Amino acid sequence: MRTFSSFLRRRVVTESGHELGRCRDLRGEVKDGSLRITGLSVGRHAWLEHLGIGIHRPDTVIAWASVVEIRGRDIVVSDDHGGEQRSS
Repeated sequence: MRTFSSFLRRRVVTESGHELGRCRDLRGEVKDGSLRITGLSVGRHAWLEHLGIGIHRPDTVIAWASVVEIRGRDIVVSDDHGGEQRSS
């Protein structure tokens, strides 16, 4: 079992090795009394949003369904994750 905090600051990379940034927060929704993870907030803008400084930018969120595996300290997402993050 993993804790929410164990995802923070992990490097997020695509299957082909392109670095998207660091995981700055998790997105989720409560449904039927259970919390379900829906996405990863990734990159510099996600960090500013986490601190309450920036505005929500949809391009900083990668859908949880795109996560392929956790490999060491990296979170690997599919190449077609749909985001356009830059390294941060």
